[in-house]
Amino acid sequence: MAKDFDVAVIGAGPGGYIAAIRAAQLGLNTVCIDDFESPDGKPSLGGTCLNVGCIPSKALLESSENYERVLHKFQDHGIKAQGVSLDVAAMLARKDKIVQQFTGGIGLLFKKNKVTSMHGHGRLIEGGESYLIEVTGKDGSETIGAANVIIATGSVARQIPDVKVDNLRVCDNVGALSFEEVPSKLGVVGAGVIGLEMGSVWRRLGAEVTVLEALPTFLGAADEGIAKEAWRIFTKSIGLDIRLRCKISAVETRKKAVTVQFENDGSVTKMEFDRLVVAIGRVPNTTDLGLESVGVKVDGRGFIEVDDRNRTAVPNIYAIGDVVRGPMLAHKSSEEGVAVAETIAGQHGHVNLEHIPWVIYTSPEIAWVGRTEQQLKADGVGYRSGQFPFIVSGRARALGETAGFVKMLADAQTDRILGVHILGPFASELISEAVIAMEFGATAEDIARIVHAHPSLSEAMHEAALGVDNRFLSL
Repeated sequence: MAKDFDVAVIGAGPGGYIAAIRAAQLGLNTVCIDDFESPDGKPSLGGTCLNVGCIPSKALLESSENYERVLHKFQDHGIKAQGVSLDVAAMLARKDKIVQQFTGGIGLLFKKNKVTSMHGHGRLIEGGESYLIEVTGKDGSETIGAANVIIATGSVARQIPDVKVDNLRVCDNVGALSFEEVPSKLGVVGAGVIGLEMGSVWRRLGAEVTVLEALPTFLGAADEGIAKEAWRIFTKSIGLDIRLRCKISAVETRKKAVTVQFENDGSVTKMEFDRLVVAIGRVPNTTDLGLESVGVKVDGRGFIEVDDRNRTAVPNIYAIGDVVRGPMLAHKSSEEGVAVAETIAGQHGHVNLEHIPWVIYTSPEIAWVGRTEQQLKADGVGYRSGQFPFIVSGRARALGETAGFVKMLADAQTDRILGVHILGPFASELISEAVIAMEFGATAEDIARIVHAHPSLSEAMHEAALGVDNRFLSL
């Protein structure tokens, strides 16, 4: 006889495991089903984000930045280092240890909150008053029942047609996090978040990095002013060779190299790399879930169709995170998980997709929330802008990180903040003030009248708000 649960969550990434924990906290008998395995074949909770995405990439980014500081920045502080060497194996071991601590921590949280964890592939097989889910693992299959189902299976890396990813020469995000040595020449296909972050890591560690982007614009989703300055920094200061309008026509993998042929503005170019990272985005992981067996609709791009509360058209089946509309961001997935769990428990869960922050963890970091200047212009929205450079910030100068700026956009009539865009040190932390302000309908004047600590990086936000009314105090 099948075990019955109030809630079954399929997927244990940042959306799924948070949804399961919150549902259990609300008194619902909850199971979380996940089939992710670590390289040694053991079950590993946390999905792509914790295992081969957000967490390990940030660990490597920090390690590579420390290496660069020792080589090029500590001298300015009067710190001289000799005989500096790079131990890639130790760097990867540190990254792996962090991953293990976090993934193991999820298991402890499941036990603490009485969430049942099942390792295997979850697939819907029958609907009705409750839903039957077949869980298939190495030791066979088991069928469970659930009154409510949350699909949180995340996304997988998009592939180039006819190009095989072996994670030896041609890699996706998984392989890019595990190079045993620094490649002399690294090719990256895609100048998005993953491409720029991984390209930055290996460039700082000594690789010659070429980034091939198909689109004619750089960071098209970001504010144009931010993208323009980021291009200058990444190509000149950091040394990334970024090429736009590149259409990959052939990839040839050999034992010790990979050759990429691409078309650019009518000309054909061939380049040889030690390794190639394919980072052309991600697609929803919605295949082989048995969605058709219960009537859950999937659109032409593979996304599950949901309403503004993440409900599918099928009663008591929900979907969150990368499998539904909206940005493919871990924090968006987590908040949708909380909202859906609360909805199932009879509360009113809600996530405002308009106020979700975006972050690219390069150095300098890029972060934004709300609308860009080009979006406001296209929509004919009247606005005022305030922009403050970090080079004027005392705290930024003390850190030695003065590149970039904060830009604030506010409605010309109401002064309500419409968007905030940051390129600079700790942008990922600074953006939270803007998110809170926008969520509570704050104006630029509100931020301008809040006392910010001195000296701090947050003063740049304060000055940008003052700048909306042309009242700079430090310019």
